[in-house]
Amino acid sequence: MSHATRDASGNRPANALATETSPYLLQHAHNPVDWHPWGPAALALARTTGKPILLSIGYSACHWCHVMAHESFEDAATAQVMNELFVNIKVDREERPDLDRIYQLAHQMLTQRGGGWPLTMFLTHDDQRPFFGGTYFPDKPRHGMPAFVQVIQRVAQYYREQASEMRQQNDALMTAFAAMTPPVELDRDLTDQPLAAGRQQLAEQFDKHYGGFGSAPKFPHPGSIEFLLQQWYTTAATPEPDLHALYMSTLTLTRMAEGGLYDQLGGGFARYSVDDYWMIPHFEKMLYDNAALLASYADAYLATSEPLFGRIAGDTADWLIRDMQSPAGGFYSSYDADSEGHEGTFYVWDQQVVRALLPAADYAVFSRRFGLDRDANFEGRWHLHVCRTLDDIAAELSCEVHTVTAQLESARQRLLGVRNERVWPARDDKVLTSWNALAIRALARAARALRRDDLMVAADRAIDFLVSTVWRDSRLLATYKDGKAHLNAYLDDYAFLADALLELLQLRWRESDALMLQQLCDTLLAQFEDREHGGFFFTSNDHETLIHRAKSLSDDATPSGNGIAAQVLLRTGYLLGETRYLVAAERALRAAWRALEKYPQAHVSLLTALREQLSPPEIIILRGQPTATQAWQRELALVYAPHRMSFAIPADAADLAPALASKTVRASTAAYICRGTQCSAPIESLTELVRATRLRLAEN
Repeated sequence: MSHATRDASGNRPANALATETSPYLLQHAHNPVDWHPWGPAALALARTTGKPILLSIGYSACHWCHVMAHESFEDAATAQVMNELFVNIKVDREERPDLDRIYQLAHQMLTQRGGGWPLTMFLTHDDQRPFFGGTYFPDKPRHGMPAFVQVIQRVAQYYREQASEMRQQNDALMTAFAAMTPPVELDRDLTDQPLAAGRQQLAEQFDKHYGGFGSAPKFPHPGSIEFLLQQWYTTAATPEPDLHALYMSTLTLTRMAEGGLYDQLGGGFARYSVDDYWMIPHFEKMLYDNAALLASYADAYLATSEPLFGRIAGDTADWLIRDMQSPAGGFYSSYDADSEGHEGTFYVWDQQVVRALLPAADYAVFSRRFGLDRDANFEGRWHLHVCRTLDDIAAELSCEVHTVTAQLESARQRLLGVRNERVWPARDDKVLTSWNALAIRALARAARALRRDDLMVAADRAIDFLVSTVWRDSRLLATYKDGKAHLNAYLDDYAFLADALLELLQLRWRESDALMLQQLCDTLLAQFEDREHGGFFFTSNDHETLIHRAKSLSDDATPSGNGIAAQVLLRTGYLLGETRYLVAAERALRAAWRALEKYPQAHVSLLTALREQLSPPEIIILRGQPTATQAWQRELALVYAPHRMSFAIPADAADLAPALASKTVRASTAAYICRGTQCSAPIESLTELVRATRLRLAEN
């Protein structure tokens, strides 16, 4: 199997991007544009020449980034104008999310429109303040947009002739940045009001026909799905269980699994759907989407025992390991939407080709299941999505359901083998710490829900890879590729990895991982906490100084770093008895309170932390011989209990904190059930432990 790379450069000489690690930057290393990576050299060049900066931000799997590159950046005439008028800087938004966050927000302020990629921003030469921006610009005027060359010529003229007006706009923009942090009421009581409001807002946005939230383009929103599952769980034993929360989450998971958003042959999910019913996706596959969705499907399977959810979780995990995990253990970042110059080419089929590849009986089943007996749905070809149930197909063909299932699997494997011989989409093979952490967390959750030790092994390989490459002197680096780890890590790297370690430690206790968890939490407080107002900055105290130091609270394509940090600090604080962590988590929630009150549905990570702040998670400490404690732990894992953690700690393990040292073993095995700072007397039989946890489950 081969993986395509993008380089339409011919024999052009390389520019300053040629020594970078980012596959996205390397795709532009032979453009005629005199590109520079963001850094001291490029910024000094702008100051020396007095030329404004043309900042272009994108990523490897971005379809419109490739379109703009082909139309403009590979064009010699356009490049000549760019080189004459600007210092041109390329940024991979996945390696530099700090820059992307700042300039996406600036774009929104300047244009009063949403951003996206490619992001095209124009900055002052001396202090990198933005004064104009846009996203994709075509090479020729169309769709009401001017040609890119026209844009850059006008921008350069404006920069020369309207300096005073531009500086006034800069000052207003910086004032707006400064006003983004609202006043914090650190003495305000925390209540469950945002939880109820968030659930109501999600219900109002819910698509009752096809699942999901909002309309096309429709994104998966796995955080919202998990929040609703947890909402149902917290009410399940009450007289009025929130069955609609369960319905919203499970219908969404079902419709996504049946749709073309899901790769029906190879497993894994595309980025988003361009329609309301999940049929046609934007075909790029991102590690972070699949990690989050794997965890959601694993949780839903544990909560409902629905076989579909278990199958999708298992197949998505298999895809992650097969197609995304490097031989060394780290996970790659993404697959492109395009191959052979067109979006979706790798995934779609011609009806006659499929008919020729499959036995007649298999084709009869496969075509009915995935719509090949209907009109083409993607530019004259077929993108697979579920059209009929197995029961309906079996009835129509007068056969048993198990026969239909076997024929579908046979056809799927045959077509997958053929598809693997096609030209693959380009793969971005850099390893990002934060996204790998999301994958490790998901594999650990799925290993418990599906009872698959191979998923734990894959997660262990990934954590060991990160420890050996990006973990240095109790600090993280953000990215790794081809033997080089670099870039100061961000809040998400620390918070997500700490969260992943909490999940892994519930599969097997490893002292080195427990120590690393503690060190990550300590660094969160030392390097990222806003000591004055609470919450956490996206960049560390010793990070490069930029025009704005963001403190992002809302979830976007990935969970909020503040939300996950608050969750991790609460859970680890109770586990280790570390009050510093608990205080920092509560301060983060207070810092975010106004946002939680106003837009709760956009902050589900923080809502989850709020839920556990108000009702601390249940922590079960198992001490004794590994064989016995692990057996007890497997029994506990049979039940969906999202606000419970269990740790099987060997009797001879080194204790990290007095809270663990006090959990001693009098018999061969003992369990302690803790809620907040209160723990039960030791429980010395599995039967008694199961009875006690079931009673507590009913109380929740």
